[in-house]
Amino acid sequence: IVRIMTAFTVQQKLAQKGLRLFTSADFRRTLGLSLPSAYKALERYAKQGAVVRLRKGLYSLPWNKPGAMAIANALYRPSYISYESALAHCHLIPETVYAVTSATTRRAKEFEAGESGYLYHSIKTRAFTGYRPYKIGDELVLMADPEKALCDYLFLVFLKKRAINERIAWKKVDRKKLLQHARLFKPKTFLSWVDHAIGR
Repeated sequence: IVRIMTAFTVQQKLAQKGLRLFTSADFRRTLGLSLPSAYKALERYAKQGAVVRLRKGLYSLPWNKPGAMAIANALYRPSYISYESALAHCHLIPETVYAVTSATTRRAKEFEAGESGYLYHSIKTRAFTGYRPYKIGDELVLMADPEKALCDYLFLVFLKKRAINERIAWKKVDRKKLLQHARLFKPKTFLSWVDHAIGR
């Protein structure tokens, strides 16, 4: 009974701080615990189901889980939602996307967390732009603007890591913005390749 009450108290304190997603450091600060005590407590609460371990050092509350896109932003930083996930969100492609796809300046990575898969593609720092906070439900999520998401995706096609989606809604695309983003990528031949792709 004491453990259940203790877990409930912990959940209440985290909820009062608005921590839908929290790190080990957040947990430690909220409860005023030492580092070893925080790790032991998190391990115990995760086994009890009082907190959900998404990956090492990242947790959520079981009854107030964040959305998959918010989790994607937190799982691997810096990153923003892009590629197929952003294209589907802004209706530039019609498909439902099952893995959340993001851009990062770090090395490419793939995670499984909860019921979702998370894919991170590496891009150069100079091209790590063209994103902003979007309100999705009651959460703020860092996501590429439509043309930047498309440019990121087309770069994978250019590198032959993707086959081009034949159902891209080209009529919704701002050509000027797309080409501005394409100039950030190397090699320079990518720009002319994108210009040709627009006219498909």
